[in-house]
Amino acid sequence: MRIPNSAHTDQPWRIHEIAADFHIEDVWALPTPGGPDDFERFVRMDERLARDDHNPTDGWAWPARALWDLRWQLGRLLGWDKAEQGLGIRAPSLRDRLPADLRDGPIPPVPQGTPFRPVYLTHNEMCWELSNKTVHCLSHYGWVSDGSGGYRAQMTALVKPNGLFGRVYMAGIKPLRYVIVYPQLMKQIARRWQDTPTASPPSDPTGTTSASTDTP
Repeated sequence: MRIPNSAHTDQPWRIHEIAADFHIEDVWALPTPGGPDDFERFVRMDERLARDDHNPTDGWAWPARALWDLRWQLGRLLGWDKAEQGLGIRAPSLRDRLPADLRDGPIPPVPQGTPFRPVYLTHNEMCWELSNKTVHCLSHYGWVSDGSGGYRAQMTALVKPNGLFGRVYMAGIKPLRYVIVYPQLMKQIARRWQDTPTASPPSDPTGTTSASTDTP
């Protein structure tokens, strides 16, 4: 469900101090109901996707899969995603701005098959980023109260379009994201959340993690 930008700006996130020049594209309440300490479970959901070889569009309906594939085919054809359009060349990485505690802290997992790179991870938020010819984009996740006694994850897209072309591109794809992509993404997140164990798997005496509680 899309929610007001204030749901992001009113939170005391660390992202505010390092990404003031990015603007909020949209904010979403994610279908991940839980308790106050379940952000670690949310991170583990992405850790599993970072370990496993998977298609980012697994389970999506065909229009959303087709749109995803079309975007990356166009990117290859038109050079939108070449290395010279990426982080550290076209756009400095947000990691270059991090204060020491975030820079030296843990790195968030990033699911395989996605174009994002990790930025930072805390006890209740994490951030990924990507850069291409169209935009420098941040995907920020935080763990918040849902206002009715529970907690859930919240996702915010923060963007810095690359010139006029980037602004036109972002405006053009907005209806497609809202009508086609995001509904499928929300369903996918809900399924993966249900499949993620509610507690970390126990360690055996050798110090390795038991796989018995890990959902295949």
